[in-house]
Amino acid sequence: MVKDKVVCIIQARCSSTRLPKKVLKKINKKLTILEFLIMRLQKSKHISKIIVACSNNPSDIPIVNICKKNKIPYYRGSENNVLDRFYNALINSNPKAIIRITSDCPFADPYLLDWFIKIFLKKNIDFLNNTEKRTFPNGMDIEIFNKKSLKLAWKNSKTAYEKEHVTAFLFSSKKVKKTCIKYKKDLSQMRWTLDYKEDLKVIKYIAKYFAPNIYFSWKSILFLEKKNKGIFELNKKYVKKNDLKAGPKLWLQAKNIIPGGNMFLSKRPEMYLPKFWPTYFKSSKGCRVKDLDGKTYYDMTMGVGTNVLGYTNSKVNNAVKRAIEKGTMSTLNCPEEVYLAKKLISMHSWAGGVKFTRTGGEANALSLRIARSFTKKTNVAICGYHGWHDWYLSANLNRKNNLSKHLLSDLSASGVPNVLKNTVFPFRYKKFNELKKIVNKNNIGIILMEFSRNLKPDINFLRKIRKLSNKKNIILIFDECTSGFRQSFGGLHKLYKINPDMAIFGKCLGNGHAISAVIGRKNIMDSAQNSFISSTFWSERIGYVASLKTLNEMEKIKSWKIITKMGLYVRKKLKYLSKKNRIKINTWGLPAITGYSIESDKNNYFKTYITQEMLKKGFITGNCIYLCVEHNKKILNKYFSILDHLLKIIKKCRTENDMQNLLDGDTSHSTFKRLN
Repeated sequence: MVKDKVVCIIQARCSSTRLPKKVLKKINKKLTILEFLIMRLQKSKHISKIIVACSNNPSDIPIVNICKKNKIPYYRGSENNVLDRFYNALINSNPKAIIRITSDCPFADPYLLDWFIKIFLKKNIDFLNNTEKRTFPNGMDIEIFNKKSLKLAWKNSKTAYEKEHVTAFLFSSKKVKKTCIKYKKDLSQMRWTLDYKEDLKVIKYIAKYFAPNIYFSWKSILFLEKKNKGIFELNKKYVKKNDLKAGPKLWLQAKNIIPGGNMFLSKRPEMYLPKFWPTYFKSSKGCRVKDLDGKTYYDMTMGVGTNVLGYTNSKVNNAVKRAIEKGTMSTLNCPEEVYLAKKLISMHSWAGGVKFTRTGGEANALSLRIARSFTKKTNVAICGYHGWHDWYLSANLNRKNNLSKHLLSDLSASGVPNVLKNTVFPFRYKKFNELKKIVNKNNIGIILMEFSRNLKPDINFLRKIRKLSNKKNIILIFDECTSGFRQSFGGLHKLYKINPDMAIFGKCLGNGHAISAVIGRKNIMDSAQNSFISSTFWSERIGYVASLKTLNEMEKIKSWKIITKMGLYVRKKLKYLSKKNRIKINTWGLPAITGYSIESDKNNYFKTYITQEMLKKGFITGNCIYLCVEHNKKILNKYFSILDHLLKIIKKCRTENDMQNLLDGDTSHSTFKRLN
């Protein structure tokens, strides 16, 4: 094994999306960005070996050619698992120090590097960097670690993020002794790195100013920026001002110890704005949220639809506080459980029994257990999203994309018992013949469906399903976890006078407190007695108290009318902006939950851009607006004024590169694709 004392690995690729083949761009008439960087690093007194780590992607062949031309060792490995690429690049050597430099930082300073190397070798540490708490200019990034730490990260990194970002695990691991070097001043707003065409102009200017000398120090660039601020303003819009915000930083830690980072997919920052989403809240009130850094935003998503009365509603909270003072748990039951059951039955004359859970996923699973107990049939036809439980994901055991129009495409059914195969059969909204074929072929005993989600309720379609259920003795369950209490006081089915055999409520039932309910015809609900259904915290008092007070307040102010009226106003404004800017905007969902998208194959770019810019203007939002009674026209008009400006910019975009240049980071991940 070769004993190189200090190895510098340059991370390089040509498949960058913001500025394709950026490392091959010429910094002057003779040298590419990569060659310029290599030559500067060769000036170091302590680096014994330089390795370029590129990918197996054929687009990286020009990088290999540069390495061969300059007699620089290289290693080609995984394009996405950069950590694995780094580890294998050093498989035959055991250096005391490994330096990570990215090829988009052409001004990496050999003198600064030597100082950092001395500190690292002198101290008994595993990881030294200047990026955890950035004070050096962007482009002076240095990370130094030992082989032991690299191996630890390589063995233990599980998430795609950790594998893509070599040192992500090192930052969060308690097993790694680390030190962050900080400069005496905060210069983190200076940008000397390469991601955009404006960056290239700044970099070329710097190189030309000091030519023919290519070994100038970072402090020389610092002096130049103070002397000539004009040219350095070109790329200031790309300065990532929230690199060190508390929320994104905590999210990196969360992903290391909580699989996936959190417990709810729809609240992961990747669903909105990767790397820059505030992620965590300190407090909330009305329709406003304060993040960990103390910045307040208007929230247009409202807990993904949980708080129709707004956050920390005083009436609901005061009721909860009184309940806490009295006690939330005991060996005896709380009377509010009975009061809430009676309230829900009084609102739905067809129902005669109620069972409660804390979450919507639990309520769906419970409703299915009761229905199967009654009908004695196993097979279920589904339409919509109904939670994470085994019974639901088993639909993908037949074909992995069975749920692609209900949940996510390519959703793995790993961990779901194979014996559940051929028990759940999805059908699409408005496709009655599709359902009829499933029923006739698969001995269906239950139809479980969302009454409405993305499309307006189809009366004829729903009546046909009700008629088919009656004819075949099938139990019809409406999942109204999301649609309930949005357009009527109770289930949306009340408006259309189509009663199910069972219905499920959740989301806004407790205005942010955990409570869900399953109601049904008495003879069906009594079948719950034939199966074991029980959970300690289903008897906890808070959810029942919160729900009773929430229903009382809803009924008093007629909240469903308020949010529906505001929702219709939202639709009107979107239609106006669509016509004004000559951009086709599609809308979906109930008025109170209006989703929208730009009709384009680049919609995800547009969605991410809108989310990014709205956040800068003080709005937490995706492409779906969940209205609460605290939203008003003043807030909505401010939102649409910003959107109008953004649509004008979007209208000018002609290519994917145009759109990419507007983004500060990556596009959002694909989120739920509902069936209807």
